[in-house]
Amino acid sequence: MMPRSPCLLLFGILAACNFAPQQPPPTVDLPARFTGSADRDTATAEQVSWQQFFGDPQLRLLIGYALQHNQDLAAAFARIDQARAFYRIEQANQLPRVDVGAGASRNQAPLAVVDPAFGNSTRTIEFNQFNAQVAVTSFELDFWGRVRNLNQAAMHQYLASVEGQRMFHLSLIANVAATYYDARASEEGVDLAQRTVAARQYALGVARDRLDAGVTSTVDFEQASILLTQARSQLAEMQRGVAEAWNRMWVLVGGHLDLHAVQPNPISAAGQFENLSPGLPSALLLARPDIRQAEQRLAGADANIGAARAALFPSISLTGSLGYASTELSRLISGPNQSWSMGAGIGMPIFDYGQRRAAVDLAVAQHAELVANYTKTVQSAFSEVATALARAQRLGEQVKVQAEAIEAQQRLAETAELRYMNGISIYLEVMDARRNLFSAELQMLTLRAAALQNGVQLYVALGGGAGL
Repeated sequence: MMPRSPCLLLFGILAACNFAPQQPPPTVDLPARFTGSADRDTATAEQVSWQQFFGDPQLRLLIGYALQHNQDLAAAFARIDQARAFYRIEQANQLPRVDVGAGASRNQAPLAVVDPAFGNSTRTIEFNQFNAQVAVTSFELDFWGRVRNLNQAAMHQYLASVEGQRMFHLSLIANVAATYYDARASEEGVDLAQRTVAARQYALGVARDRLDAGVTSTVDFEQASILLTQARSQLAEMQRGVAEAWNRMWVLVGGHLDLHAVQPNPISAAGQFENLSPGLPSALLLARPDIRQAEQRLAGADANIGAARAALFPSISLTGSLGYASTELSRLISGPNQSWSMGAGIGMPIFDYGQRRAAVDLAVAQHAELVANYTKTVQSAFSEVATALARAQRLGEQVKVQAEAIEAQQRLAETAELRYMNGISIYLEVMDARRNLFSAELQMLTLRAAALQNGVQLYVALGGGAGL
């Protein structure tokens, strides 16, 4: 149905003006699937909450506490509230602002009186003044879409802050888990070092007895003493690592927790994680909060371009008021005391020395920067997943090989001790075998902790965490 008036048609055309570029995020070339990934009948990361993913009850307790008390996360929530309030401010600018006012005053004013008998004289007059009015101070007719685009930019800024909070949420989970596995590996290293110290103290006692009996020389005794000293030194290093890891943990979780009621799982235990399918690389565009945040910022940059372009055109605003004024309160709201006004204004700078055009160029340049950032974010997301998948495979192989190496070192140490006790070899052979066995066992703890930390990184890289 055609408008009844050309004016209505013109108004509708102008109201539909929008100079913001309407363009989707850039397309980033990604492989069809991740290298080395096989189809598995398992859930994808975004379908698995962190409560389901982590199998260690002590770790789940720490993560839950961190999500409630971490101060950086609290700051992220505050930034969301700020962005939401800014969006509401810009949204309100699309509607007319209506002000209501009322007032009363008692006045005295001089009054000149001309009296033929007495000449001119000055007297005073006292009177009351009452008024009430409703006014629209200034309402911009958004013909060019400037206000609408500012509102859209604020909305995308708010949505980007929400995605930023989700991104920090995942990052906090990853940091807590990585620190936890570091602490648990150090604790198991302390246990290993303590057992080694005890074994070497026993060996030193045997070496002393053999020295006293004249069976061996002081060289064997000193070598046994060196082994014990090395074990004690590594024990102290492991204990330092435990203390540092837990100190980092208390900062992450926002306070100290009593963990004695919940028993942890050994890092060698199976079932640390829920099995995940990496899915398709294209699914990262929807799963990763950092990609969604970059997309929201890109959309906000489009809106800022539209607002900057609209500023090149004249701004049209309306004003109006309706009120009453009277010297008697009882007769305030009556026809003769009514006053009203309506007005329209148009404004446009003539000489701004290229300021508004530069604002458009600035908005376009910021948009180009965000396009590059979006592309880099997508590429980095794919790289993180591919790297974590490759590391998972290689670390699994290293753990198997290291287990075989420990078994071989154990057999070698036992053989070296038998040879020494039977006088076939010197104690240096035993010393080397024990040192290598201890180093191999410590390396196994490091590899297992690295594998667990990589599993966490894969979960985060895939955008995991249902319900974030």
